[in-house]
Amino acid sequence: MVASAPGNAIILAAGCGSRLRPLTDLRPKPLVEVNGTPILHNALRNLKTVGVETVTIVVGYRKDAIQYACGSRFAELEIKYVESTVFDRTGSAHSLWLARDALLSGDCFLLEGDVFFEKNALHYLLISQATDVAAVAPFDESMEGSAVVLSDAGFIRDFRMKQTAANLIGDGPRLFKTMNLFRFSASTLRATIVPALDNIIRSGATQAYTEELLAYLVERHGLQLIAVRCDGLKWYEIDSVEDLRVAERIFAKVIASASPKELKA
Repeated sequence: MVASAPGNAIILAAGCGSRLRPLTDLRPKPLVEVNGTPILHNALRNLKTVGVETVTIVVGYRKDAIQYACGSRFAELEIKYVESTVFDRTGSAHSLWLARDALLSGDCFLLEGDVFFEKNALHYLLISQATDVAAVAPFDESMEGSAVVLSDAGFIRDFRMKQTAANLIGDGPRLFKTMNLFRFSASTLRATIVPALDNIIRSGATQAYTEELLAYLVERHGLQLIAVRCDGLKWYEIDSVEDLRVAERIFAKVIASASPKELKA
């Protein structure tokens, strides 16, 4: 049985993308193209496919370019914008806090604006019967960034930040890479995540990242976050020029096999 898709989604797309320069000198990272398709447009098309109706995009760096590229409607999606005026000195948790009205509007998907992924990743999030789920994939030597350790029951037990291939050496627990694709229930957003965001911002920790927020909630407040394993699915988090080249190789055949009608849908 597949859960009904949330009507809402939030995409965090405010950052500068400094590691992608010079590609981001004149455009924001979410509009960098993978084989001709902007990262953000790929996300919006996939969200439309699973039935999302409204997407809130948190913008900052070169916000006008994103607003021009997506407009107030993208195909059947209604697009709303929340602006961060301090994007250059705050973390993704601050961007998420700015979108708290959208978080309080009901069940929602949460995405980072630098992940290029196939639509089946969202279907996997919907297949899970859990109320709060995170997409993960096995952590390998080519990856870096946040990772998680899973319990025997499939819950995220522990977040580990700034992981690299060096962390795969030894007899430690198996690591999984967070794909920065989530589905949260309205009750968890209202009772747990938004209050925690309020506390973080009130305390002055405006440079915190979303993964740090979730780690805190899992470890200290018992957030039950099920890991949905997306082994074998095509996806890539694009932080650097080399990441972009890897993503282009991963998706080359997929993009090439899509018809012009599909690419414009």
